[in-house]
Amino acid sequence: MSLLHRITRATVAALALPGVLLALWWVLTADSESYYLPPLSQILTSFDDVWLSDRLTADVLPSLLRLLGGFLLAVLLGVGLGVLIGSSRRLRAFCEPVLEFLRAIPPPVLVPVLMLFTGIGDTMKVLVIVSGCVWPILLNTVEGVRAVDEVLVETCRCYGVRGPARLWHLVIRSASPQIVTGMRQGLSVGIILMVISEMFAASNGLGFTIIQFQRTFAVTEMWTGILLLGVLGFLLALLMRLFERRALNWYFGLRQAQRGGSR
Repeated sequence: MSLLHRITRATVAALALPGVLLALWWVLTADSESYYLPPLSQILTSFDDVWLSDRLTADVLPSLLRLLGGFLLAVLLGVGLGVLIGSSRRLRAFCEPVLEFLRAIPPPVLVPVLMLFTGIGDTMKVLVIVSGCVWPILLNTVEGVRAVDEVLVETCRCYGVRGPARLWHLVIRSASPQIVTGMRQGLSVGIILMVISEMFAASNGLGFTIIQFQRTFAVTEMWTGILLLGVLGFLLALLMRLFERRALNWYFGLRQAQRGGSR
């Protein structure tokens, strides 16, 4: 199967269900006279005027930058601490109760606390995103490091592979499938927290703008914001999948070879 054929099939598979749902939304709301559920055609007509203007740089771009900053910081913290904790059985046993306690705290609850210490600026919003994104990445990294093949560990020891080379080529490489899984989960959480953090004492951002539309009964404009969030979530998930295919190309190739050999 050619590369173009695979890309075409993947694109069709990814767009098929969203296309069907949008078509149903269009048909079911075509004759809607409800103020709170306007027709999709009306929402799409307003979309350009609402978002493809000054709000693109005033609200959408700041939100994406906060999400990017919080997500990257969560990746650094999650992978760094995950490798450290996963590599030591004693440290893992010592930290597990604290990790379970902190993980159980819903990140939105931390918004008022973070506002007391950091104010209402971008720092608070980034930290809220970090507080939710870091847990899937951290816990998946710990499990990935724990699951490193003992045969490979012994092989590295016999060949004298130590230090940074062992960390990069054995530990992180072996745990990378689960690390990327945690990153994908963390990104979904980060999008939610990006919106929530901007609903508290903010002056810009997607969450702030959508809640302002709701408070002023600009229902059609509010729906355009919800639609935009869905589109951004889809595009970010697609980029994450492309990154996964690129970063784990060796892993998918190995799985394909194993399936071919088992036939």
